[in-house]
Amino acid sequence: MSPSRLIRIALLCVLGLGWMGHVQPADADSYTITISGSSAIFLAGRTDLSIPAANLPWDYPAGMQRHGYPTPEEILETLPPIIAVSAGDIIRALDPASGGISFYNGFGAPLFGPEGGAGTTDLLSFGGISGFYASGMGPLVGVFLDNAIPNGPPPPRLDFTSGGLGTNFLTITPGIGQVFFIGDGMTGGVFQQFVAPAGATRLALGIPDGFGFVGAPGAYDDNDGAYRIIVGVNEIPAVPEPASLLLLGTGLAGLARVARRRRQ
Repeated sequence: MSPSRLIRIALLCVLGLGWMGHVQPADADSYTITISGSSAIFLAGRTDLSIPAANLPWDYPAGMQRHGYPTPEEILETLPPIIAVSAGDIIRALDPASGGISFYNGFGAPLFGPEGGAGTTDLLSFGGISGFYASGMGPLVGVFLDNAIPNGPPPPRLDFTSGGLGTNFLTITPGIGQVFFIGDGMTGGVFQQFVAPAGATRLALGIPDGFGFVGAPGAYDDNDGAYRIIVGVNEIPAVPEPASLLLLGTGLAGLARVARRRRQ
């Protein structure tokens, strides 16, 4: 067999091995989602609540906190967008999340990106949705739900500060009702994996907010802007992950050695 044909065959084998893990499962799907600044993660699945008019307060503590005066935006809280999932589904960003949200009175800058602004979010639970504790103020977050309205006792909140799980994890399986960090969906150039727990039927994407990002959830009435993300359910991102790139690089190095020996 000629050296050139040997190299072609070997290259095809390396490419095949490198991309073997990137075959899409039969149940793969993708969604392009816009998460507005009003998408209150703590209202996920709460079809039993009525959102008051902008000039009225919530019946706190049963509802969200609001400013005690009209904001320039007078934005109403909204239920966060939801997609269907099943237990064991692997959810990834297919592109890093983008966009920006202003969390302060007045339209426009300063805008926080999906990773959140500098500081810490330290929010309490609301209904059956856990609190949220993480590095970064106002990041993109998610929560898995079952078919029930989440208005019972909340699960314990997870710790996404540097002293806990952090935000650079590769894979996480939060429980039903536990708010979890998504950010831009990547760490170290790798797309993070968010695994649906047992009983999960829905995934909501939203924003955690409160006065100073501390305490009771609320203060959504001056949030403008949005985050945007393409979410894949059991779908592999198009960009090869490091393990595949390493395999490909090793194979190509081997091909180079074969070619050099053939020429000698």
